[in-house]
Amino acid sequence: MIRELGALTRRELLRLARNPQAIITSLLLPILYLLLFGQAFNLENLGGGSIPSAYFLAAFRGAPSYFSYFSAGMAGFVAVTATLFIGANVIFDRLFGTLKRVAASPAGAVEIFGSRLLAGMIQPIGLAFLVLFLAVLTGHAGLAGLDVTANVTVLGAIEVLLAIVLLSAMFASLFLAIGFSLEQPQTYFAVVNAVNLPVLLTSAALYPWGTMPPWFQNVASYNPITLAVNVLRINLFAGAGAYYPYDPAVYLLGLLAWGGVMFLVAILLARRALAPKK
Repeated sequence: MIRELGALTRRELLRLARNPQAIITSLLLPILYLLLFGQAFNLENLGGGSIPSAYFLAAFRGAPSYFSYFSAGMAGFVAVTATLFIGANVIFDRLFGTLKRVAASPAGAVEIFGSRLLAGMIQPIGLAFLVLFLAVLTGHAGLAGLDVTANVTVLGAIEVLLAIVLLSAMFASLFLAIGFSLEQPQTYFAVVNAVNLPVLLTSAALYPWGTMPPWFQNVASYNPITLAVNVLRINLFAGAGAYYPYDPAVYLLGLLAWGGVMFLVAILLARRALAPKK
């Protein structure tokens, strides 16, 4: 099992490395969001600076500025959007006959699914940390930047890493499940957009928490993207923990539960898609 999983994972990674255009394209979206969307919404200047800073601290849940709040949300945002094409690759491999040949090898459904999941998670995780790095960098270029006000401990860094890994794994599993279930790429992208946009827009990745109506806050509280970015914000901003009802470990457990459900569903669908046809 380990041998087959390793061989198939290497194959998927080589395919990714041989397609630098896809990597560059994936980088453009977070860069544009940081340079345009994040810089344009300078919410702290609303009212000509007459609004008390305590209001913004509450609205941004302890983040020192909207850009800092937004940057942590963008790390979760790209961890999701970068997994979109994982399921599409399954459909293209099915159309070109590659998936059939792999299914005829000694590797089982678990190894085939696991290799795609492991390889597909690397790019989203890398992009998420790249977003955080670029957000800090813009602050040194005379623009609004990510201001990390907390002393990030080793435990805090591990929690941030786990949050991004679990979020990437969850959505990679979800989109793989959709990819194994469908046969046409047009249908796949229609379904993915129907899932992806509502999940992103009902999270606390982009919207200031304090400006949401109570019903929207209740919806966003259970959103897996919100759970992940909560962990980031608690660890990146000093005093932010006072604005959150739970410790990071609770949000990580929520992410683990979401990811476990998606993983099981995806494995079942992969087994069904790769089973020999009668």
